[in-house]
Amino acid sequence: MCCPRPACGPLGVPVGLTSEAVESHEPKFLKAVEMFFDRAAKYCDASPEVLKHIKSTDSVLSVTFPMEKDGKTLMIRGYRSQHSRHRLPCKGGIRYSSAVDLQEVEALSALMTYKCAVVDVPFGGGKGGIMIDPKEWTEAELERITRRFTLELCQKNFIGPGVDVPAPDVGTGPREMGWIADTYRNFNPQDVNGAACVTGKALSLGGVRGRTEATGLGVYYGVREFLAFPEVRKQINHHGKVEGSTVIVQGFGNVGYWASKFFEANGALITGVVEHDAAVYNEAGLNVEQLAQWRKEHGTFRGFPDAKVIDEPMRLLEAECDVLIPAALERQIGLRNAHKIKAKLIGEAANGPMTPGADEVLRANGKVIVPDLLLNAGGVCVSYFEWAKNLSHLRFGRMTKRWDERSKEQLLVLVEGNAGRPLSEVERRQLIHGAEEHELVYSGLEDTMIVACSETHQTAIAKGIDYRTAALANSINKIAASLSGSGSIFTHA
Repeated sequence: MCCPRPACGPLGVPVGLTSEAVESHEPKFLKAVEMFFDRAAKYCDASPEVLKHIKSTDSVLSVTFPMEKDGKTLMIRGYRSQHSRHRLPCKGGIRYSSAVDLQEVEALSALMTYKCAVVDVPFGGGKGGIMIDPKEWTEAELERITRRFTLELCQKNFIGPGVDVPAPDVGTGPREMGWIADTYRNFNPQDVNGAACVTGKALSLGGVRGRTEATGLGVYYGVREFLAFPEVRKQINHHGKVEGSTVIVQGFGNVGYWASKFFEANGALITGVVEHDAAVYNEAGLNVEQLAQWRKEHGTFRGFPDAKVIDEPMRLLEAECDVLIPAALERQIGLRNAHKIKAKLIGEAANGPMTPGADEVLRANGKVIVPDLLLNAGGVCVSYFEWAKNLSHLRFGRMTKRWDERSKEQLLVLVEGNAGRPLSEVERRQLIHGAEEHELVYSGLEDTMIVACSETHQTAIAKGIDYRTAALANSINKIAASLSGSGSIFTHA
């Protein structure tokens, strides 16, 4: 599937999207993550000491370095958090945003720990960020900043295929990942696995087919699975299928765009899309590709034909729909707007889009919430595939594609004999086609999401708890089992 990228942040959200939804007394992002953790910990088997270990951040790197711009020297601040090293390497994106701070990075790295565990990806959680607005810097300046930050990571041993593997996030993409990989390779020329030091790279630098759309595809798979659960169908009075469902998406970056594409391709109606400056709505359904082209050419939704343009975009989150997908920044649904949400199911494609208070209000109102640590895990899942590909130095399918096709061709000879007629060339090619890399990636991601959604659903039913708490409880138990199995050094007398 080949589509032009929307004209906003490379990996998922429009930088600068601010929330009008949160009351001043509601907890900040890190505190919210900790509150959700504490709620789930009550349903876990781990001891208080182990829970305290899992909840705490292992290591944080904070660096500053000078950078010249327009004849002035500015000090750039960057962070890298390694929340948990119970499995290595640590894994998590690097974002470029003027809103980056230490608390945000720690919160995101904690979410990455739980996210990896819930989908059985063998990584610890990490996250990084540089406190800049990438729109204010030229490409050459961004390259110098990226390479200098990578140098800091190399010097402090915060990057490496077996140590800590960054990925794209808000304000970064394959270009920045290429700069990071090249810088690491220059400082570690002896590391034959150096390409695995970062994921989300361009294909020409060792990336994997399917990585760009992975998070959005995972969102589609997750919502599809939850809609099909009998308890969910009954709770929200829904027919249980994606086809015919109405969907509103907040954020038309990479994640929101691809999620919209996959929902549309499978029969859903994308009735609304929300961006930071305007929203568009059409109850008969929007054409996602035409909307993406329009925003790419005009930089806004304004003027888009065959749709109602809404100047107060946050209001569209409150419109009638079957599924609401917050795919922008954190804290977009809070106590100011949670009681107005009419969607039957909320799928958290963004990290932390909902405050704890809003979560309680929505659940009390009978809404089903598919949590972020489960629903947006498609990105890290396919990053795992890319990392494994880089370590094996072999494209997926290269060793098996032709063998599979020849095996199927021999089987077809028997089928044709029994059928009494030869198949057409088109029919033959369709039936014997060997899997390409992106098809294997899609298959691996789909299986991962099906298993993780099923585990979360089973835990929720068995313990009588909500799906966020169930997903976190499963994650905590898996991490606790890993810590218990590996033992502790220098902890006990």
